[in-house]
Amino acid sequence: MPPPTNSNESYCTFTLASDVTTGGLPSEEEIARDLESSDPKVKRHALKAAIMAMLGGEAMPKILMQVIRFCINSNDKPLKKMCMLYWEVVPKYQEPTSDEVLRAASGGPPLQRKLLPEMILVCNALMNDLNHPNEFVRGSMLRFLCKVKDEEILGPLVPSIKACLEHRHQYVRKNAALAVFHAHHLHGETLIPDAPELISAFILAETDVGARRNAFLMLFNESEDLAIQYLANNMDDVGKFGDGFALLVLELTRKVCRRDPQQKSRFVRVLFQMLSSNSAAVSYEAAWTLVSLSSAPTAVRAAAVTYANLLNSQNDNNVKMIVLERLEEIKTKHSKIVQELLMDILRALSSPNPDICKKVLDVALDVVTARNVSDVVTTLKREVQKTTQDDNSSEAKGMVYRNMLIRAIHNCAVRFPSVAESVVHTLMDFIATDGGMQVAIFVRAIVEQYPALRSAILTKLLSCLDEVDNNGVMCICLWILGEYCDTPDILQEAFDDITTQLGEPPFVVKSKDKEAADKAAADAAAGPKMITKNIVLSDGTYATQTVYSESKTPVVSDNTPHLRKMIIGGDVFLGSIIASSLTKMCLRAVDVGVDSAKAKSMTVKSLLIMCGIVKMAETTVSAQKSSLADCSERIALCVRALLDPKATAALKKTLLTEGKAKFANFLKVVKEKEGKDTKKEEALVPKTQPDDMIHFRQLRSLAVQGGDLDLDDGNDLARATGYVDGGSLLSNELSHVYQLSGFADPVYAEAAVTVHDYDIRLEILVINRTPNTLSNLTVELSTMGDMKIVERPQSQTIGPLDQITIRASIKVSSTETGHIFGTIVYTDASTLEKGYINLNDIHMDIMDYIRPATCTDEVFRSMWAEFEWENKVAISTSIPDLITFLKHIVQSTNMRCLTPHDEKEKGSFLAANLYARSVFGEDALVNVSVEKKDDNDGKLAGYIRIRSKTQGIALSLGDRITSVQRGLPKVTAQ
Repeated sequence: MPPPTNSNESYCTFTLASDVTTGGLPSEEEIARDLESSDPKVKRHALKAAIMAMLGGEAMPKILMQVIRFCINSNDKPLKKMCMLYWEVVPKYQEPTSDEVLRAASGGPPLQRKLLPEMILVCNALMNDLNHPNEFVRGSMLRFLCKVKDEEILGPLVPSIKACLEHRHQYVRKNAALAVFHAHHLHGETLIPDAPELISAFILAETDVGARRNAFLMLFNESEDLAIQYLANNMDDVGKFGDGFALLVLELTRKVCRRDPQQKSRFVRVLFQMLSSNSAAVSYEAAWTLVSLSSAPTAVRAAAVTYANLLNSQNDNNVKMIVLERLEEIKTKHSKIVQELLMDILRALSSPNPDICKKVLDVALDVVTARNVSDVVTTLKREVQKTTQDDNSSEAKGMVYRNMLIRAIHNCAVRFPSVAESVVHTLMDFIATDGGMQVAIFVRAIVEQYPALRSAILTKLLSCLDEVDNNGVMCICLWILGEYCDTPDILQEAFDDITTQLGEPPFVVKSKDKEAADKAAADAAAGPKMITKNIVLSDGTYATQTVYSESKTPVVSDNTPHLRKMIIGGDVFLGSIIASSLTKMCLRAVDVGVDSAKAKSMTVKSLLIMCGIVKMAETTVSAQKSSLADCSERIALCVRALLDPKATAALKKTLLTEGKAKFANFLKVVKEKEGKDTKKEEALVPKTQPDDMIHFRQLRSLAVQGGDLDLDDGNDLARATGYVDGGSLLSNELSHVYQLSGFADPVYAEAAVTVHDYDIRLEILVINRTPNTLSNLTVELSTMGDMKIVERPQSQTIGPLDQITIRASIKVSSTETGHIFGTIVYTDASTLEKGYINLNDIHMDIMDYIRPATCTDEVFRSMWAEFEWENKVAISTSIPDLITFLKHIVQSTNMRCLTPHDEKEKGSFLAANLYARSVFGEDALVNVSVEKKDDNDGKLAGYIRIRSKTQGIALSLGDRITSVQRGLPKVTAQ
């Protein structure tokens, strides 16, 4: 097939704004007339209009000669640049005649391109600019020649290009090196056969950084041996040659060493030299190159140190995040090396970005050991203290950063009991702050897991109880006091503190306080008062003055304890927990040695408080009004346990021991789940392929001398044990192959779809099943949803029974369900008939974008309350077991279950929260509420609720759950 004759279809490398002229583009005659003008501005305007018209498909053959006559020799620099853009788009070859086309189609000689006669004049003008005394004109022309691909045009200019290599100005020399590289790359030995030797001699004498870099780029691509030879002779001077040169050296290193691993030792010295470069880009690339080429501990340690230095020296958050990703990759295989740099990594917590801090903690906590845990905890405690001491610095991070630190300290305390005592008292100072919920959960786990610390923790908790103003935190604190106060002094103190803060029933707002509050509210609603009066000014004249006066709001000193405020506010759940905790204390009082008279007094006071709570629940109007029946039933059970001896005997053991036993079992399940996740990550060891080469250290040649580092050290063991990335992606690729046309169609097509974050890559295999040549075959694609085609397939010509692979790129902006559809259009070269084949749709599944993620219960609840889009799916399934159904939903939706559950325990209902994040950062929340009813033939019933910030992910995930919940996938028997 001959190449395109219209050069703007071949290699147009620029675009122009569409508003070149007002009122539309001028005609060809008008442009030709304006080009004859003596005003350079008029010429530039006309030439720009001509370029726009040619880009739009107009031929404009008369303009070429006008540009040669009136513009080519102009000294106006902007006009010269416009001429270069014109030479780029103008057709340079004669159009073939119809007879020549017919002869070529009937099997005659192929079409020969003929250069337009006018282009001889253009070549002459280009040569004049190459020999121009102004270095800017020469350099600009050399840069333009890097865009020219026509051998007929470049040929006469080669001597002038070579002469520019010896020009006095570096701007000309560096562009001349690029022009030589471009000409030799396109036409090889035809135009400049001695280009590698010419550039090799040029680079030895060159002193400019840019020219040296361009020359080395030419040697790197066209003559690799000469590039390696130059690098070997100037190994110690690489740091002086600039960042661009150093990056080319690193690219050369990767290319050579991947092709021939035995060459690694030749580049060791320059790699280690570039690790300490002043340029962050060079040192990062050097570290990445070192790790990618070697698994030797010395090389990995040097790269890790470089990453740690970059992490603490760079201010760009994107750079920090990329470096942390690299450190995380090193951690998977060389955790001990990362342990050595743990404290340096933690210094990055000073970043004001919470995402950076979260990533730092994720990397650091996995490599904490008993040897460095004390230093890590000390650093974390210091960071927690900073969040309260310096409000300005922590304003950007806020409560999120403090919660991350508390979770990190909790993780360390659970794994290493030796530090639990040193951190729990520090964290309890924050139980009344915004991060109090995390602290309370942490204290609850520590009290259960470390009995020796209970006494000190309970004493500290009692001293902080009156400062707690969060209902959820207060619930946890009261539960801890009710379960673990097992000494007479602490039990009596806890009971007195709780009853003192509650006060005497009834739990209602006093009338005086209510009247004062109503009056203050009325005054505030009335707004400011306007007072107008006459005044005498300093000059003796009268004036009217208007004054707005606001009534002073009386300062009401409210000394009501927080716990009483919560109960008066109508918190029914908190009232139930208070009744349960007081009941446990009264039942345990006699057993731990409290005097019987005090125990009776405690019981009477508890009963009065319970009656007041029930009365409050009956009279108050709150969001928890629907829980009145549960509250009354719970408190009635507590009253019976305190008054009825038979009930006491039956319920005492259950109330005092079952709660702690269930909580201990919960912590055990959570720990086992974390252990299983860790084992899964450790089990993901990559495998080698059967044909992979194994290096044996003992059989390797003695090319590495004693003073050099062997980068291949350890690779033999790594490959033999499968400790390299060798997994095959064939099975995954085959699962994403879609048949687009039928086997009986003249053209068969199938597409391999690869989804990578925001990009979808289509590789379409097109097979011509006819005995005729198909010309101008185009795969025309369209999309539905938030998808945009960024690279459309180009027209192709396929021979008889031949095949070709066509590629297309699609950009995705959200997880909404999308469709890709299209048509194949072609022309039969023998009959000149056009054919059309409609293609099957490609359905993009939401599962390609969903990734399992994790978050705390508090974050899940806050997002659940915040997100406005909800999709409610009724459960209709043939799966009979609750746990089996939950596992099926989790696996089918690619989500993570946040609710720990014991598979051994059987029940009639199940509730669980699932969480996932899309590659676009969208959160997907799912709540599964399912019940096994006996009156429904044992079938499962309930609802699955999906919430998200966007409508698309809620609908798509709902469709996915609806399609997979029917039953388990069938497994074919072997």
